[in-house]
Order: sequence, then C-alpha cells, then structure tokens
Amino acid sequence: MSLEIKVPALPESVADATLVAWRKQPGETVARDENLADLETDKVVLEVPAPAAGVLREIRVASGATVKAGELLAIFEEGAAGPAAPRLGPAARRVVGEQGLGPEAVAAASRDGRVASKGDLQALAAAPEPQTAAPRPVAPVAAPPVAASAAVSMRSGRVERRVPMTRLRARIAERLVQAQQTQAMLTTFNEVDLSAVMALRARHKDAFEKKHGVKLGFMSVFVKAAIEGLRRFPVLNAAVEGSEIVYHDYFDIGVAVSTERGLLVPVLRDAEQLDFAGIERAIAGYAQKARDGAIALEDLTGGTFTITNGGVFGSLLSTPIVNAPQSAILGMHKTQERPVAVDGEVRIRPMMYLAVSYDHRIIDGREAVQFLVTIKDCLEDPGRLLLGV
Repeated sequence: MSLEIKVPALPESVADATLVAWRKQPGETVARDENLADLETDKVVLEVPAPAAGVLREIRVASGATVKAGELLAIFEEGAAGPAAPRLGPAARRVVGEQGLGPEAVAAASRDGRVASKGDLQALAAAPEPQTAAPRPVAPVAAPPVAASAAVSMRSGRVERRVPMTRLRARIAERLVQAQQTQAMLTTFNEVDLSAVMALRARHKDAFEKKHGVKLGFMSVFVKAAIEGLRRFPVLNAAVEGSEIVYHDYFDIGVAVSTERGLLVPVLRDAEQLDFAGIERAIAGYAQKARDGAIALEDLTGGTFTITNGGVFGSLLSTPIVNAPQSAILGMHKTQERPVAVDGEVRIRPMMYLAVSYDHRIIDGREAVQFLVTIKDCLEDPGRLLLGV
C-alpha cells in the first residue's frame, strides 16, 4: 500500500523548515520508525520517521528546499521489499541524490550487492539513455557543475565556496547580536583552585558510578555551586521584561552543548531539586540526544541561567555572551596546573579561570563579583554545598 510522507507538525511559532538531507534514497528498504530525512527549523532539527516497514519509492522534495507542515515529501510503499539493495557509501549516496537515479539503475551499477565506487554511478548517470527516452540536456562545457547549496568562484587558481547558513546557525547569530544590542553586557573574572573537587571526585567516583549508574563529572558540582550563588544573589537568576524585573524562584539551568549543527542549550528543569546523580544523568541524556540530533524544542526553552564550558576545547579565558532573555551566564575554562601562593609558599595547583557575563542594567558589579566569589568558595570547599554555608 502506498503512503504519503508529509512534513510533520512543526513547533509552535515555527512557520517552515528546511529539508537538510535525505537519509534514505529511492528503492531502499527501511524499518518502521527509521529516519528518512532531517528537517531543520531555526530552533531544532526534526526527523521524518518511516510510518512502517517498506520501501521509499519516490522523493518529491529535493534537499535544501523550504517546506511547510503537511507538505508532501515522498511516496512510501508499505510492506514492500526493494531490489537487492546495494550498500552505498556517503559519496555514492550523494551521486544518487544529485542524479535522481532509481533503484534499478543503482542495482545495475552494483557488484555483489555493493557499488564499487561513486565513479560507477557517475558513469551510469553519464551513459546514453535508451532511444525511447527523451535526450538528456547537456550542460555547456565551460560551466563546471556547482552544488545547489554552494556557489563557487575561481580567482587566480584559488577556490572560494559560498554556503548558506543553516537555519539553526542563522538563529544563533540573530540571538547573539540581539543580546549584545539590547543588554548592557559586562564580564567579571575570578580563578578557582580545583584541588578539593578533584580529590573528592577521585575518592568517590567508583562508588558513585556503581550506585547511580552514571559517571561523576565536574559539571554537577558547578551546577550546585551556581545554584548556591543564585540563591544568595537572585537578580542573576532574573530577567528584564519591559520596565519590570522578573525574579525566578526556581532554577532552570541551561548547559551549553556544542554540536555539529551549532550551539544548543538544553535546560535542567528545577535543578535545585536534583541531586548530583540526577544532574549528571540529565546532562548525559541531553548530550546523547544532541549527538543523535534528537533534541526537542521543549528541551531548549525556558532557562533562567546558563553555564558554558569552553575549557573542553582548550579555552583558557573568554567573555561568554548572555543567553537572552536571561541576565547572566557562567563561563568555565580549561583546568591548568599553575604555581600559586598558598600559606606563604609556592604550590602547583589545578586552577581554572571563571567568568560571569551579566546585564548591567539590573545587576551591579558588587552582586556579580560576590556571586562569583560564592562559586569559588563552594568549589574550593565542597563541604559548603552539603552544609549550605
């Protein structure tokens, strides 16, 4: 039975989406719920699942096209089996999509169920068609083939590529510029000795993982320390709405996650109610969803404060941009052994620079500095987090 594959319902306030890529090609046999294509909005990437086991028969919308909810994308044959489906590598898949080759043609180019190379498919696409078919248009020799998503220009033997921003990247750019234009943003810094936190983790990490089934990382400690700082200085957990300051008496902490498609900030809801294991479990779950491209819109909305860790990429110091409409963001950085003065002696300690960027319209420097000092105190003496002092 033939089924129509349509664009699924889009998130609220999202008018359309871009069909980023087809994950399956015509003639391929797919399992129920297997991803057929990726749709990208300015907020999240959506998958188009197969409604049943069967074969993708026909693609109606090309990659890169803008589509709306309910629009026809493809024709699917439920319960059918494709021809001895050859296994295609990424390069071969791209040729199939660009040339519009059908399953029979692909099978003809395969040997022992596998296409030898993309060259086989390119040769097949360039081969003369049967006399009964209409002649294929021939492009002028002087015009090199250019991918639809990139404009190429030649200059003195050097190649330049112009690739449109993804919708997600464009939305990130828009929000960051908006934050800088609408907030009086300022950054203050401090440094923290992580000796105590590292010793605590080394002492209990095995027992922690055995009991809770998740690894003990550093982020849960930073989240707990940030919450303690926000309790003492609630204006850093607030937001500006018109001429009013909205104070949040709950702590929805966003944790920035870098993905291939751009920066995402999933939110730990009511983080003050989570223990260390709950925080680590939630972060691990979001990280996996981000890698799988399965982050949902509701995972990304409603945060009151954000933590970002540039240290995982080697950053020693930075000035993070506030994730509007929030009013502050904590930046973590690379842990690096440095000589420091301890009780009148020079010691080598694992040190990290911390940064908090904040909206100076409602947050005074005194509050931002003392907030950061609170985090420093909690990290250098983790017992404070247990005792609330």
